[in-house]
Amino acid sequence: MSVIETANTVSNVLRTAYQKSVADYWNAEKNAVNLKLGEVDDLYHHHYGLGDYDPSVLQGPRETREQRMIEEMHRLETAQADVLLDHLGDIRPGHRLLDAGSGRGGTSIMANARFGCSVDGVSISEQQVAFANDQADRRTVSDKVRFHFRNMLGTGFATGSRRAIWTNETTMYVDLFELYGEFARLLEYGGRYVCITGCSNDVQGLRSKAVSKIDEHYTCNIHPRSEYFKAMAANSLVPIEVVDLTAATIPYWELRAKSEVATGIEEAFLTAYKEGSFHYLLIAADRI
Repeated sequence: MSVIETANTVSNVLRTAYQKSVADYWNAEKNAVNLKLGEVDDLYHHHYGLGDYDPSVLQGPRETREQRMIEEMHRLETAQADVLLDHLGDIRPGHRLLDAGSGRGGTSIMANARFGCSVDGVSISEQQVAFANDQADRRTVSDKVRFHFRNMLGTGFATGSRRAIWTNETTMYVDLFELYGEFARLLEYGGRYVCITGCSNDVQGLRSKAVSKIDEHYTCNIHPRSEYFKAMAANSLVPIEVVDLTAATIPYWELRAKSEVATGIEEAFLTAYKEGSFHYLLIAADRI
């Protein structure tokens, strides 16, 4: 372990009581909805899915029904990661990427497999960092893919060192202006930032009861849609594409609600999406 890595103690990575509470949540998290899905092909995600599910998974022998659903949900969450990677732009093997809030490492491993590039993941969960590094070691890609116990608000990586950065359902844990200030520092000129996130609908005013339930469940603070664009504009990030993925993610939640790995938050997501108080957006922006 390098001197820089050793210096990243809990006290200087977790800056506030809130960050400590978030780290505690994810250090203890062992939800089957994440672990069982990852066991399908040893690729572990911490995000939701996109696309219609195959209704045939609900048919056939009862004793294998749950496994069919698990495999289908994993297919949908991997499809979501592919959509994110599709928007990173022209990535070449010599480029360095950053996965901000990297979870158990699935998207970083996929990025390396697709582009042949180097990827660093950062997380404030020591447990997830250790798990993800073990995955990289087992796949023999640790020379290109490494995970670090660092804070995405202050990564310690060199200025202008990244061709692309992404956040996948992690921005609701941080101040967006501070986050995008760090990303603007890290990205080279013309570099790409891609965000997939849930955000509340400003048009409806204050957040709905369903959105508040999601906040409470994940110990997060969902931002309104407008906050993303204000924070990007203030930090030299110019959106080139905005995609509303809300309709595309609803089937995942409908299938998950039928599964034994449901966590109880499914109805809040479905209510929020269908009533229009919550959006699932992809935003791709260039550093100018």
